[in-house]
Amino acid sequence: MLSIRGVTKRFGTLTAVDDLSLEVPAGTVHAFLGPNGAGKTTTIRMCTGLLQPDAGRVTIAGFDVVRDGVAARQALAYVPDEPYLYDRLTGREFLDFTARIYGLDRKTYETRLGEVRERFSLDSFLDHLSDGYSHGMRQRVVLAAAVLHKPKVMIVDEPLVGLDPKHIRIVLSLLREIADGGGAVLMSTHSLSTVEGVSDAVSVMDHGRIVACGSAAAIKGDRDLESTFMALTADDADPPPAAGEGPRR
Repeated sequence: MLSIRGVTKRFGTLTAVDDLSLEVPAGTVHAFLGPNGAGKTTTIRMCTGLLQPDAGRVTIAGFDVVRDGVAARQALAYVPDEPYLYDRLTGREFLDFTARIYGLDRKTYETRLGEVRERFSLDSFLDHLSDGYSHGMRQRVVLAAAVLHKPKVMIVDEPLVGLDPKHIRIVLSLLREIADGGGAVLMSTHSLSTVEGVSDAVSVMDHGRIVACGSAAAIKGDRDLESTFMALTADDADPPPAAGEGPRR
């Protein structure tokens, strides 16, 4: 469902992602782990079409993200680590705008709006301007917008930041529901407890490469996942970013 094959991305002299290959088949929640600077967010941005790889290929539901970008994005939902809304729009207006982008007809939109309003408890603030929203409110609206078109592939970057325990459970249930319905989820997170609770497979990335991939149980062996993660990503020092570029993510 999501296929990353031999992908490389360089920024000047820095190789942020180095010949990376990863498969996330239908029915799978795949946790994407790594320290800051490992190349996770660069990889995700190539998956969504926000960056183009220097080498390799990414496909979403069989569509090449570079050559068939529109079709690929129709099958995709992306929730970034910072939930961005237009401050002079209400949450409802943002959801309506999103539905129009995906070409949902009015009847379908109204049905799905009712579903996400209830799931994410949006009614108390949905008609307020989003510039007054807390981080958690923004996150809930962005997540609601992401699932309006019922994506086949969902990519989420730290989706639980700012959420209370109730909505963390709701989001994790949603990710599991997407996978169990035949979709695929790639979830970048630092929450190792979350990984073991919801994921089918785990990849650990460091310095632009996958250093371990498999089930959480297989990767950690006799140790706990945190100890294994620390051992896999141990390093004397992170390499400096290329001139003019921010830190790797």
